[in-house]
Amino acid sequence: MTDHIYWKNGVLYLLDQRELPFKKIYVKCRNAADVITAINNMTVRGAPLLGIVAAYGMVLGVRERMKANRSVAAADIDRIAKKLGDTRPTAVNLFWALEKMKDAFRRYAGDTDLVEDLLGEALAIHVEDIENNRMLSLYGAELIHDGDTILTHCNAGALATGGYGTALGVLRAAHEAGKNIKVIATETRPYMQGSRLTVWELMQEGIPVVLVPENHAGLLCSNGTVTKVITGADRIALNGDTANKVGTFMISLAAREFKIPFYIAAPVSTFDASIHTGGEIVIEERDSREVKYLDDRLLTVKDAKARYFAFDVTPSGNITGFITEKGIIQKPFKKYISMLF
Repeated sequence: MTDHIYWKNGVLYLLDQRELPFKKIYVKCRNAADVITAINNMTVRGAPLLGIVAAYGMVLGVRERMKANRSVAAADIDRIAKKLGDTRPTAVNLFWALEKMKDAFRRYAGDTDLVEDLLGEALAIHVEDIENNRMLSLYGAELIHDGDTILTHCNAGALATGGYGTALGVLRAAHEAGKNIKVIATETRPYMQGSRLTVWELMQEGIPVVLVPENHAGLLCSNGTVTKVITGADRIALNGDTANKVGTFMISLAAREFKIPFYIAAPVSTFDASIHTGGEIVIEERDSREVKYLDDRLLTVKDAKARYFAFDVTPSGNITGFITEKGIIQKPFKKYISMLF
């Protein structure tokens, strides 16, 4: 799947993931403000995809600036990048892509084709993500045995990336290699990325999948149903502590208790060399309305208090290894993760 994000005639088209799997509707982004809105309102999500979308957002922001005032200074680039970066604080791929776009601006500043130069950089980030995901998926597929039942949490498929997937990419590659696998997908409340997106993606690929509430993870690990757990990630510290969709930490505890391999599939851009432990990761807290309402339907007492943290941190001790485009990273994590940089 690569048609969920594309550039055509100066417009960025984004498949509205809030409407899936029931409707296929595209949101058109003509300026940086449109991109910021699309990220904030969850039209798009998934750490690698956020980086790609932000890169295109930089192109739109620079084009906008050049139309209003033909010169673009470094301060303008910093301002556009900050607005895009303020949308989602946890996913490091977003900031990684913005830094790459800033570097591109420094290389091409003063060029009469600056917008086209930056568009070329954004397209390169997009293509590189697909290639990296395909490579990490091939490495990850080697860890999958015939007959495995793999539990995955949230959505780390094509929809969360440039077009192939991380955790789901591994499952896709294993399936394409002819391995007989089954997948258990968690609902992933409150946005239901598992039930709406992961199940849909896997069914399209013909991969057997069963949907469960995430509170089933302990039961399914304890009774021997689950043989491996593979998830994506939004930010990984130097010591291997990993931020991912909230609920991942609880699943890792169940996997560790019952000695089930627990893998994180993520491109190198998800590793953050600037932080040493998960305690330094900023955890995004979203509007409590997202817990109290399903679409516009109230699920609880109107005046009830609620909180929703979008991510949690799984300590490195609960993680068996990391699946990357550079290969499988095993313990000691700090030593081998540092080598990536």
